[in-house]
Amino acid sequence: MSSSVPIPVSIASVGCVSPLGFGMPETSSSLLAGTSGITPVRLFSVDGCQCRTAGQVDERLADAASAIAPRSRRWSRAAQMVLVAMEDALKGCPGFRPDVVVIGTTSGGMSLGEEFFRALASGKNVAHATRKVRNYVPHQPIIQSLEVFGSDAPVRIISNACASGSNALGIARQLIRDGMATSVLAGGYDAIAELVFAGFDCLKASTPEICRPFDARRSGLALGEGAAMFCLRSGAGELQITGYGSAIDTHHLTQPHPSGRGPEQAMVAALQDAQLPPGSIDYINAHGTGTPLNDSSEGRAIQNVCPSAPTSSTKSMTGHSLGAAGAIEAAFSVAALRSQFLPPNINFREGDPDIALNIVANTSRAARLRNVLSNSFGFGGSNASIILSLT
Repeated sequence: MSSSVPIPVSIASVGCVSPLGFGMPETSSSLLAGTSGITPVRLFSVDGCQCRTAGQVDERLADAASAIAPRSRRWSRAAQMVLVAMEDALKGCPGFRPDVVVIGTTSGGMSLGEEFFRALASGKNVAHATRKVRNYVPHQPIIQSLEVFGSDAPVRIISNACASGSNALGIARQLIRDGMATSVLAGGYDAIAELVFAGFDCLKASTPEICRPFDARRSGLALGEGAAMFCLRSGAGELQITGYGSAIDTHHLTQPHPSGRGPEQAMVAALQDAQLPPGSIDYINAHGTGTPLNDSSEGRAIQNVCPSAPTSSTKSMTGHSLGAAGAIEAAFSVAALRSQFLPPNINFREGDPDIALNIVANTSRAARLRNVLSNSFGFGGSNASIILSLT
């Protein structure tokens, strides 16, 4: 039975692994320094692609995962990221036992699917590849990691394109707010897969140069990867998820509506849910992929809702981690709230005259932050915004 009075939802702890590092202290330091985690692709050949770079979790991943669970050495990169982020979150909240787990992702174990179909095509190692099919499904990395920590909580996967991670956090918040759960482990994960990388390259969405969100000469996105996990609890706490809004604009399979109406609706809904005026938003962690159409659409939405709020896209440092982006960028927003700074939008040279925003250009800045809005918008017009607050 749901509660008639909304229950506050506190963030007990956060775990994160991304191109900016392992754990929140390392992540926060990289954000403050404006570090770029976008490097030449090392995971597979990109000889036939115009884009040659991506935000990749560094080579420590397998060792970090196997230190938690030796058997994880045989797991996929996606599962190893989940394990490291989950351990980081649970370490910060001893005794946390989730009633349910809500996770956003898009490609799941795509790399394992690639291996399977290549084995079928070549006729080599088919039996070995077949055993990997069970790990292709998106909930498998979560189940593997939960088993390590002795949990059999039910798992709910959210897959709404690049809004998945934010929607997972928003839905987790709703479960607690409405009295359906008292503790939820929520977040998102995605690992770079060759098929996905090549697909974005074929769409001409990837940049052959540097990812520069909101710049007048932006030329496309860089892909990224990572995982972030949140231990959420009922009751008031220092850090809370105070607002969540989602909207679907159904304009086009891959292009946002030029007016920004979908993103605007999501932002307004989040503000209404949090019962906050637009002027109370101290920083916007924008979706900001660096593609011409996406940034124009989101820029118009921000202009219409919170035109003066300092804004940056941390994808300039990490690349776009797809279904994990909302959760990872929410973790970045937590880092900003805890350390009271504005993360930078690096590689910014020239503002777009059509979307005049208050961009945090190239270097971080100290600031007094109480409410941060984080945007995530995806293919098919899937839009989500969440508000994180320091109370």
